[in-house]
Amino acid sequence: MNEEKFYKLKENFKNRNIEVNWFETLGEVKSYILNIVPVDCNIGIGHSATLQKMGITNSLLGRGNIVYDKEIGKNREESKILKKKALLAEWYISGSNAVTVDGRIINVDHSGNRVAAISYGPDNVIIVVGINKITDTVEEGIKRVKNIACPLNAKRAGYNPPCVELNKCIDCASKERVCNILSIIEGQSEENRIKLCIVNEMCGF
Repeated sequence: MNEEKFYKLKENFKNRNIEVNWFETLGEVKSYILNIVPVDCNIGIGHSATLQKMGITNSLLGRGNIVYDKEIGKNREESKILKKKALLAEWYISGSNAVTVDGRIINVDHSGNRVAAISYGPDNVIIVVGINKITDTVEEGIKRVKNIACPLNAKRAGYNPPCVELNKCIDCASKERVCNILSIIEGQSEENRIKLCIVNEMCGF
């Protein structure tokens, strides 16, 4: 991503009350998160291949934070409880399916817990995305999510909607569909509640 394009993206998000920061590596993002998130607060984690690669949950737990991450639940019921607790956490950390140069954040969820927490609940939200998630427009972002992220995420989660085999969305009505809820964040009423961290790596789906 060239400097001019990043500056345009950053200004567009700034005009929508969303802070944007650039990082060269996931390690830099991790250090940033551990620096700004207080040790004595509780944190919700949105399921994300990028965050798993970063290892942020274990680092937060290791220094004493209370962390609500569905991945540490021992069974489906515990995971559901953790997802609900994350909705009211003081901080929420998540990946995203796509962000646009014109200043939108696009996510598609299976159950809706992640888009709910990003939209409302936690007072502070950190979103981490690789440069592979950046598109010019909302239309391109949704196309990316439906045809790239959703099939890969469905396969990773053990679901088998048609897109897994076809590698493209057919807007199915399958019971195993993972793209149940579409969210487009177009701005924030509270300045810098959302902090968008863009990393100069190919991260997640």
